[in-house]
Amino acid sequence: MAGLVMFLFDNKDGLLRALLERARADELELPARLRLADLVGLADTVEQVWSWLAAAEHRPLLRLWAEAYTRSLVEPDGPWAGFGRATVEDWLDVLAACQPEPERDVPDGVLRRTAALAVLRGALLDLLATDDEQRLTAAVHHQLALLRSGDHPDV
Repeated sequence: MAGLVMFLFDNKDGLLRALLERARADELELPARLRLADLVGLADTVEQVWSWLAAAEHRPLLRLWAEAYTRSLVEPDGPWAGFGRATVEDWLDVLAACQPEPERDVPDGVLRRTAALAVLRGALLDLLATDDEQRLTAAVHHQLALLRSGDHPDV
């Protein structure tokens, strides 16, 4: 088996990088599966993403994501290098695509999707640590209400 790994990926780090790239590709398919392209608006998008993240059947996959994300922070030169930054950029792009076009490139639009992503990631990490879905869903919905109260359809 080790010989096959060496042949296909050069070494264990190469295999790990290939698995992380596959995980990123799968992550980027999520918006299509959630039909996010049909949504216009950051709050509706965040609500759909949270529903997917909070589903119990996704916890094993999300724990793997959390491990890769964390390792990219503590082992910045290892096989995890860049994974955290890449997933942040990927999701900021996904959220931008769901914002009304006039809002996407203005500073407030960037701020709003950055805050939305921070809420999703923070709630996800707490969910993985505590399994307290009810409390965290209530917190996400509270933030969604604030996000909706600041919607700028005429931006």
